[in-house]
Amino acid sequence: MTTATRSDALVLFGASGDLAHKKILPALYTMCRRGKLDVPVVGVAKSGWAVDDLKARARDAVRSAGDFDEAVFARFAGLMRYVDGDYRTPETFGKLRTSLGQAAHPLHYLAIPPSMFPTVVEGLGRSGAAKGARVVIEKPFGRDLHSAEALDRTLHTVFAEDAIFRIDHYLGKEPVQNLSYFRFANAFLEPIWNRN
Repeated sequence: MTTATRSDALVLFGASGDLAHKKILPALYTMCRRGKLDVPVVGVAKSGWAVDDLKARARDAVRSAGDFDEAVFARFAGLMRYVDGDYRTPETFGKLRTSLGQAAHPLHYLAIPPSMFPTVVEGLGRSGAAKGARVVIEKPFGRDLHSAEALDRTLHTVFAEDAIFRIDHYLGKEPVQNLSYFRFANAFLEPIWNRN
């Protein structure tokens, strides 16, 4: 698979979590509003939910973010599916594979605790749900160099490098804070670095 191949489904691991509620579900709704999302969105979590619960959670998330349109939400909700289960059991990934139907190039978005990344990646590999797929890793990519390298090795047992996308919003946080401190702590730099 090349990165030019269009994904034909989006799987959101951690669909019942805070990150999904605050950021991901509103962003997906916006994509739908702009006509950029027209593939199944499969939420996966262990929360005892059904698909209607995911839709209710998405409605709340979108309303909280503002700019709610009932017709757009109806289109978005029509794309939603849900798989409830434990990430550690093969049954969950079997249900996911079934829910994906004919999708050949799903995008698996891991908005889950980092400790579960290897478990989910290995489950995707064993179930065949990783074939032709991509994966997005959200949150810290390891706690240190050793754990990051271990996670990288696990990912490469299932996914090719061009099918792995890493989002680590913590990586740049400290350097940006250091620049801000450096600027404001040094009176001779502040006039040079301000908007004037």
